[in-house]
Amino acid sequence: MTKSEIVAYVPGETSWWRKLFAIKTMEQLQGDIQNSEMKRTLNFFDLTSIGIGAIIGTGIFVLTGVAAAKNAGPSIAISFIVSGIAAGTAALSYSEMACMIPVAGSAYTYTYATMGELVGWTIGWDLILEYLVGAATVSVGWSAYFVEFIHSISGYKMSPKWTDAPFRYLDEEFSTTGNYINLPAVIVSLAITALLCLGVRESARVNSVMVSIKVVVVLLTIFACIKNINPDNYTPFFPPNEGKFEKFGVTGMLSAATTVFFAYIGFDAISTAAQEAKNPQRDLPIGICGSLIICTVLYIAVCFILTGVVPYKDYGGTAKPISVLIARTGMNWLNIVVSLGIIVGLASVMLILLMGQPRIFYAMAKDGLFPEIAAKVHPRFKTPWFTTIVSGVACAVLGGILPVDVLGEMTSVGTLFAFFLVNIGVIVLRFKRPDIERKFKVPLGPFVIPLLGAALSVLLICTASKSTIARLFIWMGIGLVIYAVYGRTHSKINNPHLARYDDEKVATQNELRGGAVSHLP
Repeated sequence: MTKSEIVAYVPGETSWWRKLFAIKTMEQLQGDIQNSEMKRTLNFFDLTSIGIGAIIGTGIFVLTGVAAAKNAGPSIAISFIVSGIAAGTAALSYSEMACMIPVAGSAYTYTYATMGELVGWTIGWDLILEYLVGAATVSVGWSAYFVEFIHSISGYKMSPKWTDAPFRYLDEEFSTTGNYINLPAVIVSLAITALLCLGVRESARVNSVMVSIKVVVVLLTIFACIKNINPDNYTPFFPPNEGKFEKFGVTGMLSAATTVFFAYIGFDAISTAAQEAKNPQRDLPIGICGSLIICTVLYIAVCFILTGVVPYKDYGGTAKPISVLIARTGMNWLNIVVSLGIIVGLASVMLILLMGQPRIFYAMAKDGLFPEIAAKVHPRFKTPWFTTIVSGVACAVLGGILPVDVLGEMTSVGTLFAFFLVNIGVIVLRFKRPDIERKFKVPLGPFVIPLLGAALSVLLICTASKSTIARLFIWMGIGLVIYAVYGRTHSKINNPHLARYDDEKVATQNELRGGAVSHLP
């Protein structure tokens, strides 16, 4: 070792640059699994229900009409196919990662284990945007259908002052609407938060019931309305482009694919519950891939029904295209049944997204990147109660004041960014840790599907509006500031004394309980 090397080498110290890319080892992740306080209570049926519960929701019940009227026309069905392929590649990559790393944290944990702390923090901060803003988007759609349902059964029309957002977004500018707050969106957010605090098993049971109702409603809508299809409404299938990238034509179809990609958000929420799965290596791939396949088939069928029965322009900017569809058929009885089913279905989406969000906080707090209180698990219910409450209140505020289109596109872009990094992570781990057992592998080798998924994610991000991408960068900038101020100095992987203190505290707690838990050095 040369003199210069001796000077540069300081045992136990690492340059600040290398610390940013410190990787959490698989052995450390296994330690997290052993020390988890969460209960393993979920089977493959529960996980598949979680996936379907989160996937079928606002994307199909709310955003489809907007995307068809503004961007794609009848080709909205192709938009769902493009988005489904992008989601499918990510689903395969998520399945491989979830089998290897069955802990809470989803893409955050996978990225931390492959590309280092800074990239892991970035994707974790991005996932907060995905789940939190996603749940707020769904709450706005839930509110619209709830108001419609009340009107259908009683004739009472609730005042928009209390059911619509006080802000609108038009021509890339915010303006006020004169409304006060979207009160139903606030109430449903807080009610679901209360349920989630009671336990994941209880929440999963409620979700399974809601998912069953939702699937029946989707099938009922398809088969009841199919006889009203007018083939002329499919012509032209790709309406002529109107001079802007996002205005119809093939480019409009791609732009709509970015918007409706929101419809596929959900299967990745399954991976946030990995630490509560009974047999994660077997059940996680079944839940992730199975729920995505079922939902994609239903989505395409609904798109053909929507644009076949009603000319796409008639959907305008409505947040309830299914109601417009049924009104055109004249089946008022169906409108009541479907509205009730959609209300239940959208509530299940919120339940899953608000279940996933606190577990991202939990995983990041366990690594020291957030304050320790974010990792607190309720002693009786075994849920991350503090972050569940914080997430629910934040969702209520966002859903109460912002319009659905702004929230929906921001969520889609954030999700695509997460999918991009998970696909890359699969490739990295195939080469860095080929020794790890993989109960599920992405087919066709480590390159074909992950690279295709990464490329599609980038393509769809590029079709988003400039203002949406700008808001994403602003959000990421805020996150980097928080990391620089807090996360970097409290990271357990880069501050071993904090990790040792944490291990000693856990060991002491286990001794008091009378049970020993093995700890990795």
